[in-house]
Amino acid sequence: MNVLQESVERYFILNMANEKFTRLNQYRSLWVLVFFDLPVETKKEKRIATKFRKNLLTDGFSMFQFSIYVRFCASKENAEVHVRRVKYMLPEKGKVGIMKVTDRQFGLMELFYGPKKVETEKPSQQLEIF
Repeated sequence: MNVLQESVERYFILNMANEKFTRLNQYRSLWVLVFFDLPVETKKEKRIATKFRKNLLTDGFSMFQFSIYVRFCASKENAEVHVRRVKYMLPEKGKVGIMKVTDRQFGLMELFYGPKKVETEKPSQQLEIF
């Protein structure tokens, strides 16, 4: 082994023993899922629901489905920050759920897409000329 390789190995061994050493892996990184059902019967309720969705987008969440937003977080601490932000902007009415899953669990999700509906063209009226 050369000197450079030994020093690199020693560096990694020391850092692995250090509790502050963190790296991205499928079990430490998390996905935060926010799912909600908010009332949208009046203009005011629609405005509140739209503001909540826009705040989620501003905080880095992406729309997964119409009422489900997801955000990747590199660590548990980072996920807690975003959970606190969501809790701070909760609307008064409606139901909101927050769930954290590991990147590994999120990757095991099975997604199914149905075929897109294709509208058949209506035959145009054809005129016959004799």
